[in-house]
Amino acid sequence: MKLLLASFLLTSLASAAQFSVEKTATGGAIVKVDGQVFAEYVVDQANKPYLAPVFGPTGKQMTRNYPMITIEGEQHDHPHHRGICFGHEGINGIESWAERATFGDSAKTAERVKSLGSEKHREFKTLEAKPDSAVLVSIIDYLDPSGKKYLEEERTMIFTAGEGTRSIELKQVLLATEGPVNFEDKKDAGLSIRVPTEMAVNIEKNKKGSGHIINSEGITDVEAWGKRAKWCDYYGTVGGEKLGVAMFNHPSSFRFPTPWHVRDYGLFTANPFGTKALDKNAPDGAYELKKGEYTLLHHLFYFHKGDEKEGKVAEAYEAFAKK
Repeated sequence: MKLLLASFLLTSLASAAQFSVEKTATGGAIVKVDGQVFAEYVVDQANKPYLAPVFGPTGKQMTRNYPMITIEGEQHDHPHHRGICFGHEGINGIESWAERATFGDSAKTAERVKSLGSEKHREFKTLEAKPDSAVLVSIIDYLDPSGKKYLEEERTMIFTAGEGTRSIELKQVLLATEGPVNFEDKKDAGLSIRVPTEMAVNIEKNKKGSGHIINSEGITDVEAWGKRAKWCDYYGTVGGEKLGVAMFNHPSSFRFPTPWHVRDYGLFTANPFGTKALDKNAPDGAYELKKGEYTLLHHLFYFHKGDEKEGKVAEAYEAFAKK
């Protein structure tokens, strides 16, 4: 029975769907499944690469349009929340979480503007469509405000599709190639997705959305913020359909199980860097990599129908965790 269950779960994460990968004119890539766009990897529109738009198993868009496209009725806050992306407020004192548009012309944020760096996609090490998946491996240089490199990332993205599901697995190797690298304990750091406006728990003050949050420990909605868990799920109504996206934290990932910087307005982040920043009773989580050392982050975005029970999120996580 256990073998049959494991086989079923693995099949749910990958199927015979036909994948293709096309390089874009701007240096990024578009992943398609059965001829339809699954996700675009954009490398030239911000101070970091990102995946947007991303479409779920029924064809509905599972990422907010803003700031790439401005649509009436959608939330227009936090312009640095671009689809699926990674950033950190303080590595060697340099910020890649925010971007210039984040701060406007406020004098109060002048110092943060000065510390803005970038994550620059250098090249694709792999750009491949397999019979049942697509694989992108992006080499990313982390640059300080003057353009000097201080960190390197190898980001592997594996796209799969199953019966009623789609998944994007990310393996991130952050390597100190240039010298020592200090990661500060920050609230705004980690791997994120910004979900569609209507899917938020609370769209704005006194305006509820259709969404709910639940993690592997059964903690829900606003109470899930800052809590450690193996997975966290955000689900709600998108275009008339009940859909969700779960983020899985693999046991091999840095500081597993990760704390979740997950907000009721639609931000959803796995942040193992912020310990005291997310829990005042926790020790400071700042740490240093010596030259040649690395940190491994390993997650999976699991797009599904229904809530966490209908989407079999817990079962799918167990299959992922055994990889």
